Amino acid sequence: MTQPASEQQANAAPPRRNFGWVVAPLIVFLMLAAAFGYSLSTGDPSKLPSALIGKPVPQTQFAALEGLKTKGTQIPGFASTELADGQVRVINFWASWCVPCVQEHPLLIALQQRTGVPIFGVNYKDQPSAAKRFIGRYGNPYARVGIDPSGRNAIEWGVYGMPETFIVDGKGRIAYKHVGPISERSLLQDVIPAVEKARAASQ
Repeated sequence: MTQPASEQQANAAPPRRNFGWVVAPLIVFLMLAAAFGYSLSTGDPSKLPSALIGKPVPQTQFAALEGLKTKGTQIPGFASTELADGQVRVINFWASWCVPCVQEHPLLIALQQRTGVPIFGVNYKDQPSAAKRFIGRYGNPYARVGIDPSGRNAIEWGVYGMPETFIVDGKGRIAYKHVGPISERSLLQDVIPAVEKARAASQ
């Protein structure tokens, strides 16, 4: 016997909804979060991926930290256009309010002393007076010190947080990136070898 149309509609199975378009992005996000979490939990945040390795440094300019002087002369800031003159350099993002930056700072001094590589500092979202006190208290490994008060340039460089360190080869390309504070182990096993490798490639 044929059912009335109203009963057929009532008995019909509800239409299936396609949730794939919702689930797929969620899965991708969870996979990326797991990768970042694993890198941080293993104690080696430098393993975090960077799309900038091997590419020219972002077009950025860092004004000088006003009042920061050496032998009475203002220490200049720098621009990305100055990083492709054949010389390898280290770019270090730091801040006075960053506790790991305090822990890392003696190792930056050791890096400069051991390799002679020029280190350019970028003071991130900081008060100029606090930044100058930091340098006065812990020493100055930097040949240049620029400022990034808004943090916009750090975004261009793909910075995750303070501190972060980049090695730039003689052609102005990012050769290596270290996320988080440099330790004695990473200084010897990663950073110094990366400086030497970049120098060899730049010759």
